[in-house]
Amino acid sequence: VQLQASGGGLVQPGGSLRLSCAASGSVFSIDIMGWYRQAPGNEREVVASVTLGGSTHYKDSVKGRFTISRDNAKNTVTLQMNSLKPEDTAVYYCIAFYNGVSYWGKGTLVTVSS
Repeated sequence: VQLQASGGGLVQPGGSLRLSCAASGSVFSIDIMGWYRQAPGNEREVVASVTLGGSTHYKDSVKGRFTISRDNAKNTVTLQMNSLKPEDTAVYYCIAFYNGVSYWGKGTLVTVSS
């Protein structure tokens, strides 16, 4: 499984960004897709995830601001990030859990700064 993420960049506080990730390879039904992030000096942390059935989980600090969604037919996952804060600055990683194995995409940098 290969994961290709896109959509990072520089945005002012209060702004929005949309991250997208597409999985390719011989995959059919990916159990869980989601996003982690890692800020400088911090450990990697889960931001949001969504199961094949559509159940979602969010890190408390992003609830109400971020929305995760997926397209099972296309094996894509999207993270809509609104009301961004400087503390959201991090490298964001797409992740997929498939057949008991976790797959990671290359990170995409999100910088929230004025």
